[in-house]
Amino acid sequence: MNSAAGPLMNLMPIILIFVVFYFLLIRPQKKTQDEHKKMVAGLKKNDEVITSGGIHGTIVNVKDHTVTLKVDDNVKVEVQKSSISTMKRKAGE
Repeated sequence: MNSAAGPLMNLMPIILIFVVFYFLLIRPQKKTQDEHKKMVAGLKKNDEVITSGGIHGTIVNVKDHTVTLKVDDNVKVEVQKSSISTMKRKAGE
């Protein structure tokens, strides 16, 4: 009985490290990614957003993989939806 407990006890620190990494690193990162995907999927016209490059703009057109942002008067930029990092204000608020 004692020899069977030895290998199991040797693996316990590795298992404990994996559990700690899962709850402290992997799970919160996955939750953040899911929230970002949901935010990107819900983008619509007149939402004010900030891109990952720091460009502030208002959405004027939404396509499958891109959005067109109005940055200033007569200045429009087309960016990938995935580059939208945060939403400043939702339309209608």
